[in-house]
Amino acid sequence: QLACPLDLGCHSVGKAGLVREVSFGTTKDKMLVIEDCANSKAVTVFIRGGNQMVIDETRRSLHDAMCVVRNLIRDNRIVYGGGSAEIACSLAVSEAADKIPGLEQYAFRAFADALDNVPCSLAENSGLSPINALSEAKAAQLKESNPFIGVDCIGAGTADMRKQKVYETLIGKIQQFRLATQLVRMILKIDDVVAPSDY
Repeated sequence: QLACPLDLGCHSVGKAGLVREVSFGTTKDKMLVIEDCANSKAVTVFIRGGNQMVIDETRRSLHDAMCVVRNLIRDNRIVYGGGSAEIACSLAVSEAADKIPGLEQYAFRAFADALDNVPCSLAENSGLSPINALSEAKAAQLKESNPFIGVDCIGAGTADMRKQKVYETLIGKIQQFRLATQLVRMILKIDDVVAPSDY
């Protein structure tokens, strides 16, 4: 902090290798660019597009990418994507449901069915038959005891997500599962409170 402008000296300011003014676009907008700064830990990403929608979509994509990097810095554990993690969890939950007596097993089975929606959606969005893709991936996981088998969305010839190098962050996957489970619990609480005759 400077008490007086006269105290300003070399120790108060930083260093830059190059400072230049750049004009761009048809409107000749100007931007001041400072490069080769010592000990710089900041990066500026300049986004331009044909319209505001393109700019907003690019900004959202960059934000998503930075969140993935942040999650990997917080916790560098990963799971394999392509719906393989959801299929493996669905199979484990279904197996656990077989060991539970009474009505609770139906809640477990419903949770397993909900997990199957992710690979089904991936298959459908890729132009594949969702039911066929899910049943093939489940059968392959059981037959080969390989939890890395998912939906081959890009037609790479292998459904092994480890070979395709399709990853997701574990922390992101945990957050997805928790949020979905909390939402269902909230809906079930509402259903318990509101009597059917009120409809």
